[in-house]
Parts: sequence; C-alpha cells; structure tokens
Amino acid sequence: MTWDRKWALFAASLAVIAAFFILREHWQHALGLTPYLLLLACPLMHFFHGQGSHRHGRRDHRDNLT
Repeated sequence: MTWDRKWALFAASLAVIAAFFILREHWQHALGLTPYLLLLACPLMHFFHGQGSHRHGRRDHRDNLT
C-alpha cells in the first residue's frame, strides 16, 4: 500500500469517526433535515443519472404505425 492510500484511508476513517460523534450529539437537528434531503435527492438523481432513453430495446413507436 502506498503512502497516498494510507493517508487517504486515515483521513476517511477520521471523517467517519467525526461524523459519528457529531451526529450522536446533534441527532435531532439531523432528523429535521431529512425531508429536505429527500426533496433534494430527486433533482440530483435526474442531474447525475439522467432519464435515459425510455425505449428499452423496443422499436420506435413511429415504426409500428407504418
């Protein structure tokens, strides 16, 4: 394992430990934000994932009309 990976793993573990203790002390505030996080998740999903083609491998509807 290289030094960069060791430092990244160390920083990530410190971030998880800090998040645990912050959430433990401020759980009521974090629960108050959950409706807003759910509402924010919808546009973020569309922004990063997109809506796709919605064709699912079938032929185009216009081709079936002829």
